[in-house]
Amino acid sequence: MKILITNDDGIRSPVLPLLARWAQQLGEVTVAAPKVEQSGKSQAIHFSREIEITEMEIAPGLTGYAVDSTPADCVRFGVLGLQQKYDLILSGINRGYNLGDDIVYSGTCGAIFEGARLGVKGLALSTDPANLMHAPEMLDRVWEFLSKNRLYDHNPLYNVNIPESPKGLRITKQGGMFFCDTFIRSKGHMYVQSGDIRKDTGSDPTTDINAVRAGLISVTPLIATRTEMAVFEQLKDL
Repeated sequence: MKILITNDDGIRSPVLPLLARWAQQLGEVTVAAPKVEQSGKSQAIHFSREIEITEMEIAPGLTGYAVDSTPADCVRFGVLGLQQKYDLILSGINRGYNLGDDIVYSGTCGAIFEGARLGVKGLALSTDPANLMHAPEMLDRVWEFLSKNRLYDHNPLYNVNIPESPKGLRITKQGGMFFCDTFIRSKGHMYVQSGDIRKDTGSDPTTDINAVRAGLISVTPLIATRTEMAVFEQLKDL
């Protein structure tokens, strides 16, 4: 298996070497991650400027490519720039959950969406910031769940969120709003965006948000297309 790893927290994310070392048991690993943090960049790419890409050591005996662009561009470089064919893209482990509506903003998820566009299966991995360095301990458990249940036979993309000391795993669907966001004036014409986690996220146990709140690892199948197929089927003959 050939695996491409990226992380929207950047090439210097402390958990990136742990993910890469773990993935080496599955096959050949290539790391390409943003030079600096690129959180919230979704599937953005840069196509109108040069992109600096340098090879660097990220841990003893482990090198990666520092890409001065977004996670999606890291995937594009790995596939198009290095002209490699990968079996899987691992994105993460992200410092902070990617749940509910936040999936659309996520650079972690944006990377696997770009991979899907290029024909590569993907797995996005996220956790609570306080659990970042412990989350790799759950990777064997997550991979066993994916493999035992042959999840990639059903769908090419999965978004996984790992709570602290998880009680189990659950197949989930994307929930709604996880954060309550607002704009706050800082000074003059300057504003900052801030938000708090919503206390009321409903009672549906099958959403990714509520599964994580219940102490379960959420495993959410994602799709990259934005066509509403049910409506398309109804209207295609008009």
